[in-house]
Formats: sequence, C-alpha cells, structure tokens
Amino acid sequence: MISEIQHTKSAPVKDVQIEGGLWGERQATNRNRTIPAIYHQMEITGRVDAWRLKWKPGDPKPHIFWDSDMGKWLEAVAYSLMTHPDAALEAQADAVIDLIEQAQQPDGYLNIFFTAVEPENRWKNLRDWHELYDAGHLIEGAVAYAEATGKRKLLDIMCRYTDHIDARFGRDEGKLRGYCGHPEIELALVRLYHATGEKRYFELSKYFVDERGQQPLYFDVETVARGEDPRNYWAKTYRYCQAHVPIREQKTAMGHSVRAAYLYSGVADIVAQTGDAELAAVCKTIWDDLVQHQMYITGGLGPAHANEGFTFAYDLPNETAYAETCAAIALVFWAQRMFNLEHDSRYIDVMERALYNGFLSGVSFEGRHFFYANPLASFPNVNPYDRFSGITTEQHYHREEWFDCACCPPNLARLIASIGSYFYSTSNDTLFVHLYNQNRSTLTVGGTTVRLAQQTNYPWDEQVEMTVGVDAPARFKMALRIPEWCRSYTLSVNGAAVQAAAARGYVTIEREWANGDTVTLRLAMPVERMAPHPEIRQDAGCVALQRGPVVYCLEQVDNGPRLANVALPREAKLEASFDANLFGGVGVISGEGVRVEPGEWQGSLYQPQSVVKVMQKPQPIKAIPYCFWANREPGEMRVWIREI
Repeated sequence: MISEIQHTKSAPVKDVQIEGGLWGERQATNRNRTIPAIYHQMEITGRVDAWRLKWKPGDPKPHIFWDSDMGKWLEAVAYSLMTHPDAALEAQADAVIDLIEQAQQPDGYLNIFFTAVEPENRWKNLRDWHELYDAGHLIEGAVAYAEATGKRKLLDIMCRYTDHIDARFGRDEGKLRGYCGHPEIELALVRLYHATGEKRYFELSKYFVDERGQQPLYFDVETVARGEDPRNYWAKTYRYCQAHVPIREQKTAMGHSVRAAYLYSGVADIVAQTGDAELAAVCKTIWDDLVQHQMYITGGLGPAHANEGFTFAYDLPNETAYAETCAAIALVFWAQRMFNLEHDSRYIDVMERALYNGFLSGVSFEGRHFFYANPLASFPNVNPYDRFSGITTEQHYHREEWFDCACCPPNLARLIASIGSYFYSTSNDTLFVHLYNQNRSTLTVGGTTVRLAQQTNYPWDEQVEMTVGVDAPARFKMALRIPEWCRSYTLSVNGAAVQAAAARGYVTIEREWANGDTVTLRLAMPVERMAPHPEIRQDAGCVALQRGPVVYCLEQVDNGPRLANVALPREAKLEASFDANLFGGVGVISGEGVRVEPGEWQGSLYQPQSVVKVMQKPQPIKAIPYCFWANREPGEMRVWIREI
C-alpha cells in the first residue's frame, strides 16, 4: 500500500528543450515527418473534411472514433509548438479548430459521426460507440493547445461540450448513470480541471471512476433500452472494458490493455487530488500484478489479438504478441502518475523500459510508417493481427502508412513531442532526475529557479554530465535515478567523489548549489543476458540481450535465416559497440553464437533422431536495438534467443 501520497509535479513540456541524442533525433523526425504525415493521412482519408458535417447517404461513413485521431494530432502539434514554434503548423491547426467550432451543436454536443450520420443514436451505446473517449482526446488536445499558444478557442469548445456531458451523466435525479466503454475521459477531465479550475470537471471524472461496474450494470441497462439482449455482448464479458465490478474491487490488470492503462492513469489522477488511500492501494495492487505477471520485456502489454489485451499470468507469446503501441503509451502515462504518488524508481524503470522499446518500435526510423502491434518475434506468414489468415505466399511483417483504426500514429506523435515532460519531477525541496538525454531545462524547486543542462550520449554511453544554473546559491536536493538494470555506478560533484547509497532507486545529493556546479554520473552498462520467469513457457531455455534500458533483437539481415536455430553458448563473450552508420548511430551487440541444425535433411517431415546428423557450426551474431527492427531488408526477427 502507498503509505503517504507524495505531492510531486512533472516538468512542463515547454520547460525542457531536448537538444540532441536519441530523443532529439526522434523529436526532429516527429516534427519534420511524422506530424505532417499524420495530417496528410487524415486529409486523404476524410478525417479533416468530416468536421464539415456534409456526409450524406451513399458516402463512405466516418468512423465513430475519428474525432479522437484529430484530438491527439492537435495535442502533438501543441507540444511541438511549445519547444519549436512553427507558424505554418500553428495556422494549420487553427484552421482545423475553426472546423471543429462550426461542427459543435447548439447544446454543446460535439461528435462527427453522431451529428452527421446517426444523430438519433446519440448516447445510446456508451459501451461500444466511443463518444466519451472521443471527447477525452479532444479535451487533452484543447488543454495542450491553449497552453502552447494562449488561444482558448478549442478549450472553450471543449468546456461547452464537457458542460453538456456533465448535465447528462451522474447520480443526480434525471441523469444517466453511464460511463464510457473505452476509458480515457477520466484522465482528460482531471487535466481540464487543472487548466480551468472548474471543480465540476474533476467531480465528473471521479464519478466516472466510481460508477464503473456498479450494479445494476449500466451497459446492461442501455442494452435493454436499445431492445437488445445483454447476453449477446460480442466481447462476452465486461472484464474486457474493466466494468465487471467496481474499480475498488479489482486486483488484476485485465481486458483491453489500452483501456485498462488509461483507466488506471485516471484512477491515479483521482488519488493525487484526493489522497484516497483505498484507491491508492488498488493502483498499487494492479500495478504489481501487471509488472510481475503480464508485461513483456519490451514494456509491451497485451498478448492477445482477440481482446487486444490481457489473458492470464505469464502468458507472453512472441510471434503473435499484440502489444499495441497505444498500450505502451498508456503504460508510460500510468507509470509517471504512480511515481508522483510514491517516490519509487520502480515506476520510472518500467516507464523507461516501455519508452526505449515497446513504444519506440511503433514508428519507423524515417518517421512515416507505424506498427499497431509489436511482436517479439517475426517469421514470414506469421501475422499478429490475423494468425490464421491462410496466407500462402511469403509475406513479412512490416509497418504501415496508416490504419483503418488509426489510434496509434497520433498517439505516438504526441508522446514523442512531449518526451521532455518525463525527464524530471519536482517537489518542495527535491529535483528528481528520471531520464538521461542531452537537454536544457528550467525548473522550479521550492521557489528557486534551477537551470539544468545534461550532456550525454545515453543510452549508448554510460556517462551523464549535468551543469546546474542558479541566480544565487540555493539549497535543495537533487535525486538521480539509478536504474534497476544498473548494478554499479559512480557519482561526483565538481570532480569530487560522492559516496551515497540509492534509496528506492534514487541517490540524493543535498547541498547548497552554486551556479556552474557540475554533477557526473556514470552508470555501468554491461551487456546482460536476461532470463525469463520459469512460468513463461514460450521463452523457456532462452535469453534476451539488454544493455542499459535497451532490449536487443536478432534480424535475418544480420544473422541469416532460421533464427530459431541460432543459439548462444552460455559462456560466449558478448561485446557492445557503437555503429555510427546504422540508424544515425546506435549501440549494437556482437558475439560468437552457434547454429544448431541438421547438415542436410532428406525424406519425410519427421525422422528418427538417431538417423539425423545435427551439426553445430560457429555463427557470429549481431543484435540491434529492438526499437529499430523492420527498417531494413525484410526477414525474420527474434528477441528471445536459445541458450546452450
């Protein structure tokens, strides 16, 4: 149980300028290619023009969740503008906001599909039809855009819409006791409350959290009202949308993984505001279940396509892993919130794992193609979207320009654009340093303005140097995260060694800081062979390679075909090096492996082992960061490698 709720704030996006390194390169690609590519796709697929509400029978129908794609894109634009002003991009966003304003109905209602296509079905199916989910993403975009530009038009639009929602849903007489089948609005409403100071918005969020799963189940009530039988629910169980029982009775991560992590993020926001000890305990219990039983080594969540989510403990298949990009993003949101409740690096360790691996794999190196699912092994004809598709010609899993359900691309763009806000947190007397990458930031600690500059080539290099800037000497604590993967480190201030043990994953320096003080942190970063839990049946007898926060994989282009036959001797030496010519410069791992397979095979599909001559031949191996796989020649990929 979280013993005492901490009061900690994450760094604002605008106050952290990423200047280079891995995240600087990714942000530049995001600005120059990803955000424009997403807008282009929204134009050619009708997502922009749909706001004109000119749909007529016979035209292709807008989707019920197109609004959310635009909300996330506007949020990505806002974060990008905070650190890299761009008049043309801002004008493009303003034009979209004008369309959104014209689409809002006189009563405040705002939804493309249920205004232009099926107005008679407004609020008839909260379980499946995403109206509140759409509203949540538009709210988040509105809050971010107002902060970035000072323009309130979209914020005012969304306040009117939220007032409409607040008047319709709740426990007061005459209101519907509903909540969304796809959680998201819960965390968005808390953001809107902080942006406007309107307490009703927070209370509405709290209502949505507390009402979920209460008897009688609202999804049954509305289904009967539509003249349908609740027993015919396509997902079979409300565990799918975390609504089978009230949140205070839930103990495990379940159902659709994106919906789950968004909901848990919203619950953490409620805890931060209220100090609700019972809800805090729920957050921690579910967190522990997720990271101990249901998370991939990449930080991916959700092994199953059928429910786009969780199955049961230790069920973590590789080739058919779903591990949706949006789920890794939602995990990052939740992890940050958990740290702000309880100062423990274990939350940031998971956040970092997801950021460098299961999230970043979701976009191509060049920035215009995307993964929806992120498998941990890939073989021709094995598609995690459709395991039984009957494919007969060789096909390789690859990123797509766009998706019919396009939640992941703009979600990914908004997180990359806002990555600086995950680097630091501040409390009354402490500056927490969570992530390492070249950047300059301006933060406030106990009323003192602190300018901090990081110089490092992390995660490829072990050393991080930080320079402190203050207008006058000031006393405060600086807490530096020592990641769980790091088993030894050295720390110095102005060249003098500091002997300090880490507590809950952070080593804290308390002193009077002067302008120009330097902190040097070296995190030992050997190549590690990561072993799976013995209950993970799919990875038995295998190891995964990790260096620092980065998980590595083998690709066919470097190691030849039939990667399942490539093994790593237990005593084989592994070396890390920096390849300046690969993906703009990344760390790679090389070593001497073994290829184990018959010298030749003749005859039937199966033969007695006694007549098969198995050969073991030396096989040099080269592993690259998992996040950059599928950017070169198509072929096989594996994270988990046989060990002999």
